[in-house]
Parts: sequence; C-alpha cells; structure tokens
Amino acid sequence: MALKATIFKAVIDISDLDRHYYANHTLTLARHPSENDERMMLRLFAWCHYASERLLFTRGLSSDEEPEIWQHHDHGSPELWIELGLPDERRLKKAASQASEVVLFTYQSRAAAVWKQQTLPKLAALRNLTIWHANDEQLAQLAALAQRSMALQITLQEGVVWLSDGVHNVEIELELWQKTT
Repeated sequence: MALKATIFKAVIDISDLDRHYYANHTLTLARHPSENDERMMLRLFAWCHYASERLLFTRGLSSDEEPEIWQHHDHGSPELWIELGLPDERRLKKAASQASEVVLFTYQSRAAAVWKQQTLPKLAALRNLTIWHANDEQLAQLAALAQRSMALQITLQEGVVWLSDGVHNVEIELELWQKTT
C-alpha cells in the first residue's frame, strides 16, 4: 500500500516591509512521505518569502516537470519558478529558459557547500537566477515551528525574516549565493 501525503494547514499573516505586501493567507501543504519537517518548512518559508495572491504550491516531489512553487503570467507562461535542494544545473538552466525569474533555496550545509563549489560557476551566466542558502541551524529552527495546524506571523525586512507562532520566535537571515541582475 502506498504511503499518503500528510496534510498541514497554515494561516499566515505576512508583513513584507521591503515589497509593501501585507496579507493573510490560508495555505494547505501536502508533505510527501519522503519529505521531512525541515524541507516542508523551508518550502513554506520560500512561499512566504515571495508571497503573492497568485503564488501556488505544485505537486513538488511528485513531479519532475514542475518546481516546488510557481507563479504564472496572465498569458500563462511561468513568471516565478521556485526550487528547493541541490538540483542538477540542467534543471535550473531549463527553468531559467522558461520562467522570468528562478529562485533556488539550498539546504543541508555540507552537501550544499560541495554543490556550490561544483555547480555555481556553471550557473553564473543565468541572469534570472537567485540562490539562497539556509544553514542547518536555521532549518532546525524552522522545523521546530512545524505543526499540523499552524498560525504564523511573518515579517520580512532588509533580508531578515522573523517568524512567530505566538510561543516561539525565530529570526532567519539566509545567505545569498547568487542574485538576479
């Protein structure tokens, strides 16, 4: 019998002071059986980092043809393509050829350091690619907020993200490895 996804609900109150975006969102996340709390919460964090009314979670790990999160232009082509992990350079090049902006959130610091050294130089020519890195400590702090039903307040300002569930407060400042020009 195949394992089923675990459903998480999140009520998010976002104050993005840099983009002047202030909204409340109710999100449903399906955690794939092979996904842990760290990865799921990084996916939620990535969504919050680029939040908008049109930003959608995809089938993620269940599909090789879609990113984790995306947003489409009104005419249907991908506007924003968000990936997690340490993808092959070909996947990112393909995404960069399809979407206006591609964002990658890396994690697992040891493996990410090797990936960065080997792959980042090959991606330098992609002018629509931004790469963020969440270190292991930050990922553990995010995972500690994981609950089947969450209510989170998120504030973003000048590259720093504060998250609170009313009991725990977490401050995250990701490392920027490459920035869209």
